[in-house]
Amino acid sequence: MKFHWTTLIGLMAAICTTSSFLPQVIKILRSKRTEDVSFLMYAILTTGLFLWLIYGIILEDLPLIISNSISFVLSLCVLLLKIKHG
Repeated sequence: MKFHWTTLIGLMAAICTTSSFLPQVIKILRSKRTEDVSFLMYAILTTGLFLWLIYGIILEDLPLIISNSISFVLSLCVLLLKIKHG
């Protein structure tokens, strides 16, 4: 796998988009409230992130693999917390 400057841009984008999930996860963990979180939106998002992860693995694209594996886990956390806390 080659490391190009485009990979650096992809990694920086991955850091931004992946870290955007953290405030939501932290807020739910602290408040135990999920009324305003859309179950359907997170179900679709989690499925999409999983498919992006598979796509990244097939392409052996490091930014896609890293960002989507972390984003998938964080999105799945929100989804599971939504199920748990309603």
